[in-house]
Amino acid sequence: MTVEEYAELARRVRAAPPGLGPVRLVAVDGPAGSGKTTFAARLARALRAAGSTVAEIHTDDLLEGWTDIVSFWPRLREWILEPLARGVAARYRCYDWERRRFEDSWREMPLPDVLVVEGVTSARAAIRPRLSLSVFVIADPDLRLARGIDRDGEALRADWERWMVSEERHFAADATIAGVDLVVDGAPRVPHDPECEYVRRPGRG
Repeated sequence: MTVEEYAELARRVRAAPPGLGPVRLVAVDGPAGSGKTTFAARLARALRAAGSTVAEIHTDDLLEGWTDIVSFWPRLREWILEPLARGVAARYRCYDWERRRFEDSWREMPLPDVLVVEGVTSARAAIRPRLSLSVFVIADPDLRLARGIDRDGEALRADWERWMVSEERHFAADATIAGVDLVVDGAPRVPHDPECEYVRRPGRG
């Protein structure tokens, strides 16, 4: 394992050719509870510090509840990816997990230099040709489940367990880890400054 800097990764993204029209597309994939959201936020911050305009989207905001780990893809494609690929602003509606419905109002997304998509299956094989960077964040399953229950409550344990099984099946069928550019440890024990550094696991790129 090696310690690397978000600032250097941001430079790598900025140097890559855009694959989504004028936009550089970054996917931060990995199982639920692995630390994807934290990694994506820190990379986005480094990109902004380097001078890029950045939009972030979490696939949880486009999912229709716990029904299916890939149900967000048609909405992501229609609402966000296709407009940005045409060089125009996008807009989307977020799913309200408490009310179990999508919001009535639309959220605007101005055309960014970089779009960071964070969530399970975001680096799937079908989108990889358009990605400027693909990341997979991993952590021990017991730790991931504990994080999920701590966040969502014991009442959702069965949903989490079903979700984790679906994730395993998807990642195996998609060969996601073998296809991404970077594998990151979401619960590292290696000394580092988590605000500006991450721990890279052996893998691609």
